[in-house]
Amino acid sequence: MKRIYLDHAATTPIHPDVKEAMHQVMDESFGNPSSIHHFGRESRKRLDEARMTMANSINGHYESIIFTSGGTEANNLAIFGTAYANQDQGNHIITTQIEHHAVLHPCEQLEKEGFDVTYLPVDENGLVDIMDVKHALRKDTILVTIMFVNNEIGMKQPIQMIGNLLRSKGIPFHTDAVQAYGVEEIDVEELKIDLLTASSHKIYGPKGIGFLYKRDGLNLIQRQYGGEQERTFRSGTENTLAIQGFKKAVEVLQQERDERIQHYERLSEQLIQALNNRQIDYAINGDLSKECHVPNILNLSFEGMDVEIFLTNLDLSGVAVSSGSACTAGSIDPSHVLKAMYGEDSPRLRNSVRFSFGMDNTEEEMEQVADRIENIMNRLAMNN
Repeated sequence: MKRIYLDHAATTPIHPDVKEAMHQVMDESFGNPSSIHHFGRESRKRLDEARMTMANSINGHYESIIFTSGGTEANNLAIFGTAYANQDQGNHIITTQIEHHAVLHPCEQLEKEGFDVTYLPVDENGLVDIMDVKHALRKDTILVTIMFVNNEIGMKQPIQMIGNLLRSKGIPFHTDAVQAYGVEEIDVEELKIDLLTASSHKIYGPKGIGFLYKRDGLNLIQRQYGGEQERTFRSGTENTLAIQGFKKAVEVLQQERDERIQHYERLSEQLIQALNNRQIDYAINGDLSKECHVPNILNLSFEGMDVEIFLTNLDLSGVAVSSGSACTAGSIDPSHVLKAMYGEDSPRLRNSVRFSFGMDNTEEEMEQVADRIENIMNRLAMNN
């Protein structure tokens, strides 16, 4: 049985070129980049080059990149760091109901500390209304944090409109771009983004490394104390091995982005067509139009299915998918994203599956996935 991996929104395998780059670092650059001797300087050079690569990838400045252990730490630094730095000006924060838990949980913690958080609703396609953002703004609003692309349904928020609105008001704007970084061309200057989160392991790089972009001049309080690394915003010896892998993953991404996007579009279209050909009953969660949706994530509702039983049977048949964020794996709670879209009584909360595509997937695999879904649904229907 051929196993088919369709959970790339959770994590991606490491690209061969990334492995090679990391092996080179292990052999040649083991020095501490804070050391002044030859070995330290060699590591510092690699670190500086990686920082420049990250900055150029989003049209940011070299000193705007803060390396972190991943998206969660970057989100925490952005949210807590901005809130604490500006609490003398107010205590109001705006976010949405469909954020990743690496944003929602920090916001909930800040509420316990006396901050006031507004959780904006979304429509049935998972999109926030720019007028809702505007109407939620207050004189004491000190941060707005809204994700670029949702990790469960692949919907793109109106980031540029939000950025323009907030820049005109002088309010810091953070976006979790972990799912967007691999499929969207991002220009932080054009989009008026003040803080942006990215992660390596979503773009065929190693786990345990990410970055936070911080616009020059933005007030941010450090969350980790120790040495002077990352301009004191993130103390601790830099993970030069993982950073070099991240750098190579970004370089490969920049060369292949258009090709990858076209490939993901074909895979999504092929899977939908294969399901249609087999007359499988399903519904699409979200809006698949290109202006609203990224092509590598497809969230489908299968009527009459129980998602836990369905996922188990898919895994046994060799198909790896998920019901949402990998950070909630094992949870019996329904998706908070789908709840915000359809209401807490909607059956879609209990029968939806996320398919997320990768470079190595093929159109033939989409046919095989549709076959296996058909067999599972027929078997479960007979048992009922």
